Amino acid sequence: MTAIISIRNLKKTYGQGRAVEVHALRGVSLDIHAGEFVAIMGQSGSGKTTLMNILGCLDQPTSGTYHFEGQDVSRLSKAQLAGLRNRKIGFVFQSFNLLKRQTALENVCLPLIYAGVGWRERRRRAMNMLKLVQLEARAHHVPSQLSGGQQQRVAIARALVNEPQVILADEPTGNLDSQTSLEILAEFQRLNQEMGQTLILVTHEPDVAAYTSRIITVRDGLIANDEVNPQPRQAPRPKTVETEPILTRPTIPLKPASWPAKIANS
Repeated sequence: MTAIISIRNLKKTYGQGRAVEVHALRGVSLDIHAGEFVAIMGQSGSGKTTLMNILGCLDQPTSGTYHFEGQDVSRLSKAQLAGLRNRKIGFVFQSFNLLKRQTALENVCLPLIYAGVGWRERRRRAMNMLKLVQLEARAHHVPSQLSGGQQQRVAIARALVNEPQVILADEPTGNLDSQTSLEILAEFQRLNQEMGQTLILVTHEPDVAAYTSRIITVRDGLIANDEVNPQPRQAPRPKTVETEPILTRPTIPLKPASWPAKIANS
C-alpha cells in the first residue's frame, strides 16, 4: 500500500548557523497510509508541533524528504504549497479559529472561497458539511451563539469542505470540557470508521491518544515509539441530533365561546 505521507530523516534546526541552535527534529522517518487514525503524542518541546507544521506544509524541514501522495513537497513553490494545503489538507485547531462576525455557514465556506468555488456551490457544500456534523440547525449562528463543542464541530466541517486527503487536528480537545471532548473524539472516530477519512491528531494527553488506532510518541526531536493501538477506546456518540426548538403560534379557535358575540359572528 502506497503511503499518503512519507518522510525520511527529517530534521529541523532553528537558528541554524548561530551560536545557539535548537534542534526541534533530529531525523524523523515515518509513513502514514490512507484511512489511518494516528495520534502524534509528546510533551511541550518534544518536536510534535514542528512535525505537524511540516506535515501541514506550514513549515519546511532543514533537511530530509517529505512526499505527499508521492509528490516531493520540498520542490513546490510557495503558491503550490498554499494550493496543496487548501486542496489536500484540512486543519482543526485548539482555538477553533472561527471568524467571530461570520455565521457557521460562512465560516465553513471560507476554504471554498479561496478555491474559487461559486457561491451557490459553496453554500450547498458547506451546508452538507454542517449536516454531516449535525449542525445544520445552527448554520446561521455566529460563534458567540455556539458552545465550545459546536464551534469545534464547525471547525471540523470547515476542514472537511474541500474533501481533503488528510485532516490535521492540533490539540482539538484542549479548550473543551471532558464530556465535550468525548463528543469531538466520537466525531473523529465516525469520520474515520464510516468515511475512511485519514486523521492525524496531535496531543500531549495519553487519554486522548487512546482513542486512535496508532500512537506515535515524539521525544527530544525523535520518534521514541510507534505502535498500533489494537483496541482503541470508543467514544460514546450522541444519541440525538441537535436541533433548534421550533417556534409555532398557538392554535386559536375560529369562534371561541368566550369572545363577544359581535366578534364571534363577524
